[in-house]
Amino acid sequence: MMGRMTNSTPRPQTMAEKILSRRGTKTVYAGDLAVVEVDQVMVVDSIAQSFIQRMQQDLGATPKYPERVSIVIDHVAPASTVSVAQAQKEAREYAAQTGVRLFDVGRGICHQVLMEEGLARPGWIVLGSDSHSTTYGAVAAFGSGMGATDIALAAASGKTWLKVPDSVKVTFTGDLRPGVTAKDVALEMIRRLGADGATYQSIEMHAGDRFTRGERMTLANLCVEAGAKAGLVVPGGEILTAYGYDIPDWVYPDDGATYVQSIEIDLGTLNPRMSAPSEVDNVFDVAQLREDLRDVHVDQVFIGTCTNGRIEDLHAAADVLRGRRVAPGTRLLVIPASSQVMEDAMADGTLLTLQRAGAVLGTPGCGPCMGRHQGVLAPGEVCVSTSNRNFIGRMGDKDARIYLASPAVAAATAVMGRVALPEDVLNTKVSA
Repeated sequence: MMGRMTNSTPRPQTMAEKILSRRGTKTVYAGDLAVVEVDQVMVVDSIAQSFIQRMQQDLGATPKYPERVSIVIDHVAPASTVSVAQAQKEAREYAAQTGVRLFDVGRGICHQVLMEEGLARPGWIVLGSDSHSTTYGAVAAFGSGMGATDIALAAASGKTWLKVPDSVKVTFTGDLRPGVTAKDVALEMIRRLGADGATYQSIEMHAGDRFTRGERMTLANLCVEAGAKAGLVVPGGEILTAYGYDIPDWVYPDDGATYVQSIEIDLGTLNPRMSAPSEVDNVFDVAQLREDLRDVHVDQVFIGTCTNGRIEDLHAAADVLRGRRVAPGTRLLVIPASSQVMEDAMADGTLLTLQRAGAVLGTPGCGPCMGRHQGVLAPGEVCVSTSNRNFIGRMGDKDARIYLASPAVAAATAVMGRVALPEDVLNTKVSA
């Protein structure tokens, strides 16, 4: 690990080093301690009660900048128990008292909502009480997850401190084959790095003009599954159009910046990927697993979450499901990532296609991803999910098995009732 140079000539910086330098009081490099301004603090319902307690009882403080704090009720929404309902009631009351933003039940998943609301911008620092806050790196914001105490301190002071992370450079080359998605790319990246291969590091992804904002969100979202503190995608393509002059010139990494590891992924060599139980980096080619699991019935398929609940994900699923039906004995749950995604899917007929195929549609939010409501798994059940974690007990009983895949693979699996590729379904005759 290389710290700051002792002479007066600054050395080239990574994206993480640049953002933390600009939002702090001095130029910093990997290994330095930095005190930085925080542009947005995000609190989810499952930790809101602890956050409020830290603010009121431990700190005796109110948010320094209420406009920089957002509470999102998404993890167990609508409330599943009386105690959850009470915690959400307290969150609503706290928001009304302090003037912080509140996104209530049905608005959607925190990361999707903040992106849609413009509360994560290039060069910003966004802290969230959810580990997948790395998602904000899709638009070159330094997004990172922290616990209730650190989040409360950031809200109370408007600042946080952290050690500047080392950076891992991931370069994407070539073009994706038909049927291969950003989810497959992210799983391959995690396979290469390993579940702890980027612990407390920033994964800096060089994608050129490839990938939409939604696809970049998928890539950044899954960086934490390699242990990363942040996941930053170098601005390009759709991001340049969508954010324009909001992208500061200084946010781009310097030539010659120091990385602790560099890997290159040729997109043209990838096939659809699937993560098998019970670690995210346990990644295989779907074609291989399809053969290995050809006699294994899939009980539940879940399409949604902050990883793959966007409109393009629902479109991919609908393209596979159109005119077909979910296999007998298999449940298909579809939960849009936000109310905006749901409205878009209503407007273009996507939700009707999914429902006619036999999907059960849920309230925009996290759904069964964390195993607390809306479709938890029973002992021995098998689930194919578009989510980001397949740990033991993640979505219900400890003896359930979870496979992670793209929306198209998940939809194909729902039709076949076993692990399948989209071509397995698309090559069959559509029902009248």
